[in-house]
Amino acid sequence: MSKITILLIDDHKLIRESWDIVLSTEPRFQVIGETSDVQEGLVLASTHKPHIILMDINMTPINGFEATKLMLKHSAQSQVIGISMHAMPAYARRMFQMGARGYVTKNSSKDELFKAIDEVLAGNKYICEEIKNIVAHQELDEESECPDMNLLSKREIEVVTHIKQGLSSKEIGQQLEISLKTVEVHRYNILKKLKLKNTAALVNFINAQGL
Repeated sequence: MSKITILLIDDHKLIRESWDIVLSTEPRFQVIGETSDVQEGLVLASTHKPHIILMDINMTPINGFEATKLMLKHSAQSQVIGISMHAMPAYARRMFQMGARGYVTKNSSKDELFKAIDEVLAGNKYICEEIKNIVAHQELDEESECPDMNLLSKREIEVVTHIKQGLSSKEIGQQLEISLKTVEVHRYNILKKLKLKNTAALVNFINAQGL
């Protein structure tokens, strides 16, 4: 019986090694490569055509959303499962838009990861229980804390647009002709309104929303 081949892509070596150890407990699985570099991942995907690509979302300079789209261009028969520390439905939605077939968080159990792999290989989509529970809660709670871009003012949206472009606060101030202090106030208010902890979380949210 042929093995189910798996490629691991995550920018933390310890995480990749942990995945490798977990996956090695299942005789059906074979890890054929692991990397922190998306470009190297593209070469591995093109060469080995793995059945499954486990893709971390929070990577730089190419995040997991864009990396997923690139991987599927190089290995269309592969199935991508996104793995993230963020239990945000918007991230799962964005991964599916990029072509992924599954999404699990790093809080998921080994059994759930294995289930995700089996479901995806069977032609189904898989969303982990943690995300499903959040979605169910949001549907029942009208005051859900899910980030909502509609809460932002026109100026704050302009600041978000420049953050997405990778500009510093000083550069944003120059572009919008406002002071550095004013930019920092806007950034603080943006994070507060969207209930995000830092700029990295904001950038990931922007990418997940496809803004």
